[in-house]
Amino acid sequence: MSATLPAPSSALDSRFYQRWLAAEPDRQAKIDALIPLSLATVDLDMLLAQERRNGDGPALPLARGMRRLRNLLIAGLIRRDLEGRADLDEVVTAATRLADFAIRTHLAELDAEMRAAHGVPTGHESRQEQELIVLAMGKQGGFELNVSSDIDLIFVYPEDGDTVPTAPGQRVLSNHEYFIRLGKKLIAAIAEITEDGFTFRVDMALRPNGGSGPLAVSLGMVEQYLIVQGREWERYAWVKARAVTGRPEDIAALDAIVRPFCFRRYLDFSVIEAIRTMHVQIRAEVKRQERLHPDRSHNVKLGRGGIREIEFLAQVFQLIRGGRDPSLRDRSTRATLRQLPDKSLMAPDVVARLLESYTFLRNLEHRLQYLDDAQTHTLPPHEADRETVARMMGLPDAAALLAQLDTHRRFVAEQFDAMFADKSDEVDPDTWNDCADPDNRAAMEARFAALGYDDPAAAARRLIALWEAPRLGSMPEASRQRLVTVVNAALPLIASAAEQDGVHRQMATLGRLLDFLEAIARRSAYLSLLIEYPHTLARVIGMMHASAWTATFLTQHPILLDELLDDRILHTVFDSVALAQDLDRQLAVAADDTERQLDILREVHHAQLFHLLAQDLAGDLTVEKLADYLSALADVIVAAVVKWAWRTVAKRHREVPRFAVIAYGKLGGKELNYISDLDVIFLFDDDDQEAPGLYAKLAQRFITWMTSHTSAGILFDIDTALRPDGASGMLVSSVQAFDRYQQNSAWVWEHQALTRARFCAGDAAVGQQFEDIRSVVLRAPRVTGEQLKNEVLAMRRKMHDAYPSRHDSFDLKQDAGGMIDVEFIVQYLVLQYSGQYPQLTANAGNIALLRISGELGLIDATLAAQVADGYRAMRKLQHQLRLQGEPSRVLPARVAQHAQNAARLWQQIFG
Repeated sequence: MSATLPAPSSALDSRFYQRWLAAEPDRQAKIDALIPLSLATVDLDMLLAQERRNGDGPALPLARGMRRLRNLLIAGLIRRDLEGRADLDEVVTAATRLADFAIRTHLAELDAEMRAAHGVPTGHESRQEQELIVLAMGKQGGFELNVSSDIDLIFVYPEDGDTVPTAPGQRVLSNHEYFIRLGKKLIAAIAEITEDGFTFRVDMALRPNGGSGPLAVSLGMVEQYLIVQGREWERYAWVKARAVTGRPEDIAALDAIVRPFCFRRYLDFSVIEAIRTMHVQIRAEVKRQERLHPDRSHNVKLGRGGIREIEFLAQVFQLIRGGRDPSLRDRSTRATLRQLPDKSLMAPDVVARLLESYTFLRNLEHRLQYLDDAQTHTLPPHEADRETVARMMGLPDAAALLAQLDTHRRFVAEQFDAMFADKSDEVDPDTWNDCADPDNRAAMEARFAALGYDDPAAAARRLIALWEAPRLGSMPEASRQRLVTVVNAALPLIASAAEQDGVHRQMATLGRLLDFLEAIARRSAYLSLLIEYPHTLARVIGMMHASAWTATFLTQHPILLDELLDDRILHTVFDSVALAQDLDRQLAVAADDTERQLDILREVHHAQLFHLLAQDLAGDLTVEKLADYLSALADVIVAAVVKWAWRTVAKRHREVPRFAVIAYGKLGGKELNYISDLDVIFLFDDDDQEAPGLYAKLAQRFITWMTSHTSAGILFDIDTALRPDGASGMLVSSVQAFDRYQQNSAWVWEHQALTRARFCAGDAAVGQQFEDIRSVVLRAPRVTGEQLKNEVLAMRRKMHDAYPSRHDSFDLKQDAGGMIDVEFIVQYLVLQYSGQYPQLTANAGNIALLRISGELGLIDATLAAQVADGYRAMRKLQHQLRLQGEPSRVLPARVAQHAQNAARLWQQIFG
């Protein structure tokens, strides 16, 4: 049994450690003192001072002391790691802190020397003193540096100009020359090999224009380069850029340049193809090296299933979504991976295994480097060294190491392929010309016929119209090929959708989809999404086949394609509380950017609307439940707009406004549909003399925030006509003024509207005052029942006159016996009988109030139930027609019985 256990590993397995200890035996005491400490937090200034001590003589030069510190710290990490005292986080954090410390310390000394010789570098326009920004890239930028890694740096200075002399004899330099010289000195101080070795190898290849570019560049040069020449692989590199030195305001200016280059404001799925291409190039180079050096196989960084593939899996989500989700901009691979399950981007068990594989591979990488302090990522060629590495990993032998390595790499490769496999290969390329050549109509018709289309000739004409559309004329060839790939994948899916539900709407669905593709064709990221995620294309087609309105909505807001990536859209239960919290968090991040807040509100609203639409089309929601959810969604948006619009009101006198939004109409009755506008009024209760003006500004901003067209569309149209005195009245009323108006001046039709009104958002105390007023007004005794009937009938006649009936069809809403008749019946019952029966004032909806009225004996209970059923059926029909983009009219026979029941109840009440 004991023969199979690995021999215990120690720092002496590292040849570097052995050489370092043997060179100066008194180092044993230093290392022993260091081992109990966490090297991720150790005082580097103190250790550097100790290493620079030179008995009674002058301190050792900084460069020599830094190298000695580096060797001490690496030796300490080797020992703590192999003795099980340090985990991966401590190792990479300590290595990164050392690199940052070396850069800052050397730069401070060198810059002081340069200033003594040349003066202070000063901006030409700002006249401000300039400091060098040293950007750490790669693993140092992500605080995940290897123990024997080089460091990738970029040198940036804020502004061109010249040095300003501060003493006689100083030679003036341009800022450009000054910082290039300073950069060269910094590289030499850190990277030159001396008797004590080096501190870090330095790689400057990631700077703009690479090796052919200047060593240091201004902010303006960085901006020009990234805009004009920045390539996809550089986006991946710049994601990890972290400023180690520089003034905060200059770092912020640089970040403002880099952020839009790395993170697009739309969901950029084209990055999948870019990373796939980059990975192919990396793999080709690794294979070439393996052919030249067969002994250098098993590259744990760049090989198949290696560290780089895990990094790509994390970074792809950052590059796709980081523009819209700032929380995905973390530079750490591990931190990014840990966020993915919470965002439903990757399964928790997959992330857990990826992190486990990442830890294994990084630990193995470190042990490869512990052998000789060499920047290597491949297993050593000699069997004895492999056995040593296995022992360092706590494994019995090299065979066990290779077995574990293979297991991890196989899993990582599987996940990488699931994300990055080329999905366009799934479409037969031989069909491309058939569908992309307008002159090949016969081939198109033949293909449509083979797919079972009812009218192949019409389908071919429609497809030709797409290829001849003006906006496609100047498309790049790569984008055109993506479009062809999507169309070829879509054509059989359209035929299948029509066959499965038995409704032969192939031409309608084809037209909707091609209109959509034409609208998004120049946004290659959306085409890439449909190619990379074929199931999303299938869902798009299914929804468009079911609903013309869906096709229009998706064409207006193609960013919603992201919502179709997984099954969450069908299974996420609407939660208004969680939504409000998430929306508030997003708005808080953009607290200083009103334009971005407007887009966030629209993006969140449209995404939730789309979730509900998908569940609606899947048959998972009744019309009543859908209306409840849509109304609750509107409540969340209204509350958020009140809160954040108030913060933009200058000279506001309180942090939380004593202000409420009161909902009328469909929102008030919780019967909102997809395209409803919002009928609202605004109330306040505040004695401050400035309150009326401030709350009027808030109401105006509320309307602006809701109705403004931005790149993300609009939220809602707002109607405030139901406020006291209508269009001639004040936009905002005090609670007291509203009370007086309702008691003394309001028309009966305004009291009818009040039956469907409710507090929506804002100050709850003001909302309760409104509810109290509403209750009192609705319960107030009417002069006579006949007078109330006459008022209601007069208002109904006006509406009938505005929407005359037609013999050939029935208007579900306006015609006699339709939905408005039912609503007027309920409103009359509430106004007439609430004084006797307070339960009628509950804003419970028309169906529930009909049932209550029947139970109270105010109307025939059986007939009330029949009318309620008819009202529900007509709402459902109206909803179905709207989804198809059709008017709310049906053949009279289809709803004859429902209309007759409503007419009978109307006759019994009004005569």
